[in-house]
Amino acid sequence: MSGEPILIVDDNATNLKLVRILLASEGYDVRTAADAEEALNILKEFYPRMILMDIQLPGIDGLELTRRLKADPATQKIMILGLTAYVMKGDKDRIMAAGCDGYIPKPIDTRTLPELVAGYLQPMEGKKAERP
Repeated sequence: MSGEPILIVDDNATNLKLVRILLASEGYDVRTAADAEEALNILKEFYPRMILMDIQLPGIDGLELTRRLKADPATQKIMILGLTAYVMKGDKDRIMAAGCDGYIPKPIDTRTLPELVAGYLQPMEGKKAERP
């Protein structure tokens, strides 16, 4: 999985740093964004295989950003995992209905996150994500 590109979108600076360090130490090529607008700007130059998307972002929330990315032919093949601290009844359905390919509850479990990410990417092993 070395060098696989991943974008982390989270408005919490501590979460961004923690996840960036965890995944970078595993060899992933990691970029971070604090909100949807920053993520959209990064996506103009960086095409990740996966986005770890905080659901509750200021401005455009993570579910709306996911819907936009999945509706755009240029970004619809990027795997998106929702990150949420508040998993309540119906949240999983809302997250999946928005187009997320899965979700990871917060707080982030530092022992299992790299393995979880690798597990989601494994079915795509050998396939390079490219812009259409």
